[in-house]
Amino acid sequence: MAPFQDLARLANGVALVALEATKRYRAFDVARDGDLAGTLKNAVVAATNLAGLTKGRIREVVISRPKPKESVVFFSDDEPRPDVSGNAPVSEAPVVPEAGEDLSVLEDLKDLKVESELGDQHGSNEQLDRRNDTTGGGEAGRDGGIVPIKRRQPRERRVPSTSFGRALGFAGLGAGLAWGTVQESARRIIYGVPKTDDKQSALSPFLSEQNAERLALALCRMRGAALKLGQMLSIQDESLVPAPILAALDIVRQGADVMPRSQLNAVLDAELGPDWSSKLRSFDYEPLAAASIGQVHRAVMKDGLEVAIKIQYPGVADSIESDIENVRSLLSYTNLIPKGLYLDRAIKVAKEELSRECDYLLEARNQKQFRDMLSNSEGFYVPMVIDKISSRKVLTTEFVPGIPIDKVALLSQETRNYVGRKLLELTLKELFIFRFMQTDPNWSNFLYDDATRIINLIDFGAARDYPQSFVDDYLQMVIACANSDSNGVIEMSRRLGFLTGEESEVMLDAHVQAGFIVGLPFSKSGGYDFRSTNITQSISNLGATMLKHRLTPPPDEAYSLHRKLSGAFLACIKLGAVVPCRELLLQVYSQYKFNNDTAEIFSSAI
Repeated sequence: MAPFQDLARLANGVALVALEATKRYRAFDVARDGDLAGTLKNAVVAATNLAGLTKGRIREVVISRPKPKESVVFFSDDEPRPDVSGNAPVSEAPVVPEAGEDLSVLEDLKDLKVESELGDQHGSNEQLDRRNDTTGGGEAGRDGGIVPIKRRQPRERRVPSTSFGRALGFAGLGAGLAWGTVQESARRIIYGVPKTDDKQSALSPFLSEQNAERLALALCRMRGAALKLGQMLSIQDESLVPAPILAALDIVRQGADVMPRSQLNAVLDAELGPDWSSKLRSFDYEPLAAASIGQVHRAVMKDGLEVAIKIQYPGVADSIESDIENVRSLLSYTNLIPKGLYLDRAIKVAKEELSRECDYLLEARNQKQFRDMLSNSEGFYVPMVIDKISSRKVLTTEFVPGIPIDKVALLSQETRNYVGRKLLELTLKELFIFRFMQTDPNWSNFLYDDATRIINLIDFGAARDYPQSFVDDYLQMVIACANSDSNGVIEMSRRLGFLTGEESEVMLDAHVQAGFIVGLPFSKSGGYDFRSTNITQSISNLGATMLKHRLTPPPDEAYSLHRKLSGAFLACIKLGAVVPCRELLLQVYSQYKFNNDTAEIFSSAI
């Protein structure tokens, strides 16, 4: 009966989400748009898209001739602005939908193909690979074997931009997941429970591979806060998130669907004015990258400067609250998130971070600050911001060349060591010298130019500062971890808020051991080979214990900080870099200015 109880709970949750969404947003959208039929049409299309019932484009009967759709559009001062409306190609005769066009999620599953790391090596540098190989899944195994990775080709789809459309879309996703649970329950009744090492997958029919892919594909269609939250979850290890969900979220990291030209131009017209093209010589409608909050396009200004224009998806900034609450509802009804993860605190932090990331004016200020801070730092470059083609939802910056950090793994050992050292040096400087850190560890935010040996840094929406008192104590904790000082780790963890002082011996031991593992690269002088030990697996082995016995969530600062620190470690592991970590840490420590003398209570151990 357990599978059917799970199904009943999920179906009830879906119904409640849909009902609440309808009550909350229908009146608002109708009053605002004055078009009930149009609003309902768009909402239904969004919902069926998210449930996997349609391919994302409405076929319409038209009689005009087709128009070509070039990627790069050139603008001239002497000619009127060309028609770049981006209407879909049309035909002279009615288009008859293909048989089977509306078959559940099967059409999108056809987009998924298996490639190996070696098969991806010859791809274009501009096709940014957004995978973060965390606990396996997409990494070369330690025995040299290549683990296949599911890849997805993004599609052109309008972003659901109204609150009602997005909420109904979540209800559609819930319906799709419920149907998937019915299918899996029936399969288990007939064929039995599949054999797997993942206990949660074995117990819950909700956690089928098909349902996990439904979730990932829906997030790619939805974009916005929903996709961002999925990407945040995707960097967790298998002790925190069930393995099928982790595998599907690897699809999420590869990028979102892209806006059609008509929707893209509407955003540019609204933000920069209808004459935005007069500032450019050309604009490439094929995006360099499509992420959770916006997509990036290459353009050339009148003076010949190549620029990257980041354009925010419409409606995502206004839907952060509702998106995350809808995701929370789906997660709560499935009972898949362990209590030790403290979902409410994680969601609160996610809302705050996403609100900052949606403000491109704030990101522009962050980028200018980083450009100033790193102006004299060898090996780094921060592109300049072009203010006259920027707004709250459009950010234009100087275009910079380079390959994502994970592609550096194909270069020489000397280069990999150099890049690994520079990444770790930057991470330590950001936290302990600037106290201002770019906290998004996406490898595509670090573009290495081998010709100049410079790492070009992009995307500063997730930048934030840290209080002096927090950084003081955190540096002392890092030193204690590096020196295997258990008393120091416990004392600093209590001062920082990781521990309450009431924890059991089991929890304290697991916490201290995790600290020692993280401090291992800093424990001895000389180069540390990041492939010599499996740090992520060692932490994962302790994760279940800490989740079970944890008495308090980590401090708010830790969510973004640990995401960045783990990203730096994972990058060094991916590169197979040998880095003098202890020397870098002690160099920062020797220059650090504590707020008061009592903070240096463990300095004698250095």
